Amino acid sequence: MRRPFSSYNPLFYSISVLIHRTRRRLDWYFGSQRFARTRSRTPLPYRVYHHQSVLVRKLGDVNPTLQYNKITNICLALDHLDGLLIRPGETFSFCYLVGPMTRRRGYLEGVLLRNGEAFAGIGGGICQIANLIHWLCLHSPLTVTEHHHHGFDPFPDSGRVVPFGCGASIFYNYLDYQFRNDTPYTFQLRFALDSKYLRGDLRVDRELPSVYHIEEHNHFFLRLGDRYYRTNEIWRREIDRVSGNLRSDRLLMRNFSLVKYIPTAVTPFDRLPPEVQRLAREKAARLDIPL
Repeated sequence: MRRPFSSYNPLFYSISVLIHRTRRRLDWYFGSQRFARTRSRTPLPYRVYHHQSVLVRKLGDVNPTLQYNKITNICLALDHLDGLLIRPGETFSFCYLVGPMTRRRGYLEGVLLRNGEAFAGIGGGICQIANLIHWLCLHSPLTVTEHHHHGFDPFPDSGRVVPFGCGASIFYNYLDYQFRNDTPYTFQLRFALDSKYLRGDLRVDRELPSVYHIEEHNHFFLRLGDRYYRTNEIWRREIDRVSGNLRSDRLLMRNFSLVKYIPTAVTPFDRLPPEVQRLAREKAARLDIPL
């Protein structure tokens, strides 16, 4: 697999980041998208979906202080997001709204995930908000227009309630999370924080005609060479609110990610479904791993 040019030298990497960030800023200010920026403290009348995620959980041997620092980072970011209205035709951009996560703005060191590793960095842990927003968005008719996976699974599951692969990676400003409101409805994001949970609400000005359910299929751990991988499929069922009839059932994403720990239950290759075997063969071929 060809290495990206930016990986050969730290200077090349810095130049690459600068180029990407400049392109993003030009798009923000001169592009055709209308970005959501209006906030209201008055909640819209109808709840689309609610979810909560644990603030501090066991992450291998990661320093717990980094997770408590994450709470400070989350509070700072929520100051720019709580109450946001996403009107018809508007686009939500996480990086556009939150801005750079720097020490000067009060952000602390938390856990960052990048290039297959977990390490301490300023603004770490902020992805928990993006993860929550993405999960809310999946339960709505909103259109995800930019979404980046972490690309690897760093820690064993600890109290996970959301299917693997439904997170969102943020790296200011060129790894963004964006969705667009292509509906005639106005949506709103509301957040709350207590000692244990980050809570999020997606609200709307009128009751939606459908409800949405997210399902995970074909979840497996498997081994390729001396490495472990995790794969699954995320499907969304749209159901008519009045009749209860199924309107659609479609595949949203298929994940195939490197695992950075030894999983407890690994499925032998010959017991995997044909589609998963095909994906595994393609992955092995790209990495030049014999099966």
